[in-house]
Amino acid sequence: MSRLLARKIKASGYKPDLIIAIGRGGYVPGRLVSDFLLFSDLTSIKVEHYLRGAEMKAEARIRFPLSVDISGKKVLIVDDVTDTGDTLKLSIGYVQSLNASEIRTAVLQHKTCSSFVPDFYGQKIIRWRWIIYPWARYEDLAGFTKRILEDGAIDVSRIIYELKDRHGLEVGEKEILEILHDLAERKEIEKTEVDNLVKWQVRMK
Repeated sequence: MSRLLARKIKASGYKPDLIIAIGRGGYVPGRLVSDFLLFSDLTSIKVEHYLRGAEMKAEARIRFPLSVDISGKKVLIVDDVTDTGDTLKLSIGYVQSLNASEIRTAVLQHKTCSSFVPDFYGQKIIRWRWIIYPWARYEDLAGFTKRILEDGAIDVSRIIYELKDRHGLEVGEKEILEILHDLAERKEIEKTEVDNLVKWQVRMK
């Protein structure tokens, strides 16, 4: 899909002076698109909007701004997906404030529910769904798992069932255990043992 996106950008005749990937979702697409364009001037900004597992912040905000002068430069902003459109609108406003001469936007997948339509996209998504990209799988599974545990203490087999039932996700026991141990290490969840059955739940504050 990154190759297809790069071909569309190339076919348009737009030649940026700088590609800006929006972190964190756009880091991998930004790198791949720049590779397929044989273009090496790639940098990034970090915009926070979604957290783990489709949990949204109240509003998008720039977390880590640019550290280079882009005044007078033609810029291509790359992200993974347009969902609400807020991330790209914020990014464009920010880049405009730095006096870029021209700005175009590109995403792998554009959801038609988005309030913003990018200049380039690899695929159009008509019916809204949450998309799990390979580079975000672990984070999203952790977010969905923690949300399931907010309903109460359950064992691993039940977590696996709930991930399948609620989200259509096929996840093995080994991967879930790794996620559970990582969440516990971060003190977000805790393990209990009831009648010789290990259960997990969100850590009580």
